[in-house]
Amino acid sequence: MSKQPGIAAQIIRQGGEVVVIALMAFGLQSLWKTHWLDARAFCLVVVAAALAKTVFFFVENLQHILMATQDDMPYHRVLGLMGVNMAQITLAFALDFWCLELAEPASFSEIDAAWSQGEQLFEFFFYSVLNFSFFGFGDVTPRTIPAKLITMMEVLLAFFTVIFLLSDFVSLKDSLRVRKPEGK
Repeated sequence: MSKQPGIAAQIIRQGGEVVVIALMAFGLQSLWKTHWLDARAFCLVVVAAALAKTVFFFVENLQHILMATQDDMPYHRVLGLMGVNMAQITLAFALDFWCLELAEPASFSEIDAAWSQGEQLFEFFFYSVLNFSFFGFGDVTPRTIPAKLITMMEVLLAFFTVIFLLSDFVSLKDSLRVRKPEGK
């Protein structure tokens, strides 16, 4: 019997995750605007939030691959789940980079303080996609330790997701599949 959630349930769950990611970013920005924390403490909070999201996405990716293996999920469905998950990851990290730049405007090179928040957010999403795809042009680089830590988290999560889960899914699926005794 399949334990796969239906498509509608997956859409609702992953849509809810996007809402939580956005709410976390706007909550962090609201925290910054209260001036309750100085820049260094705020950056530590952003790093902690990024670490929590990294662990969450690592576990979620692992659950997707295990569910796909146990339920003999079609490869196209696994790719769909992972594609949505990758989009969530790049959005989550883009928002983290945006929050760091809010508190410490020199966190990244080539980000113009005169840009609107929308322009900055686009630039961080672009930077995040390039990090996740291992393509990086090098036009935006992290300058501070919190920015470098969060960039490293994204690259390590991307490495796990792309290299281990997608590049050799078929072999992984075969190696994890429970073998049924012959003759049954």
